[in-house]
Amino acid sequence: MTARPYVLLSAAMSVDGYLDDTSPDRLRLSNAEDFDRVDQVRAESDAILIGANTMRLDNPRLLVNSEERRAKRVADGKPAYPLKVTVTASGDLSADLKFWHFGGEKLVITVDSAVEKVRTTLGDLADVVSVGPELEWGLVLDALGRRGVERLMVEGGGTIHTQLMAQNLADEVHLAIAPLLVGQPEAARFLGAAAFPGGSTARMRVLEVRPIGDVVLIRYAPKDRS
Repeated sequence: MTARPYVLLSAAMSVDGYLDDTSPDRLRLSNAEDFDRVDQVRAESDAILIGANTMRLDNPRLLVNSEERRAKRVADGKPAYPLKVTVTASGDLSADLKFWHFGGEKLVITVDSAVEKVRTTLGDLADVVSVGPELEWGLVLDALGRRGVERLMVEGGGTIHTQLMAQNLADEVHLAIAPLLVGQPEAARFLGAAAFPGGSTARMRVLEVRPIGDVVLIRYAPKDRS
């Protein structure tokens, strides 16, 4: 049986747990030094995954920006850029988004009912695969494992982070906590309500706490709970 990838959730959030505010402009939570750290984590990953809604809202390129890091990947026998992955049950994607037009290979993981819709929309911009009638995360990880993905970096959004944490599928969490308070209930949060493994008293193991300028990085091992 093909091994599933090691799943790393990565997010920058405010002290009160928000990924963004409700303004039209993206809230800048990280600083330059932390963005560089994220670039290194991307370079160490075989694939980077974001949800279709995050793609529509943020329109990211999702690249390894450092030329030196890309060169090292190539020297190690890897493509210059990790595989870029998105998941969608609805198939509502736009071919104009930056995601498709920068970097290396792209993959859409969807469900049976949306496959033809996505292929018609994207043409040769991405490979498209279905995991069956419903979007099940275990099957998504199995599909990535079959493609040789050993290390998967997940960059959101909050719904995906919540689902992976609730299903105990995240191996590591990187939280960059910015010294900001958002306080807007309708803004996006890192995690939503869910029945998380172990309940509210299960404590995750801390792997690292490190200041990065005015941001604090905390690394957790969510499967290691007591």
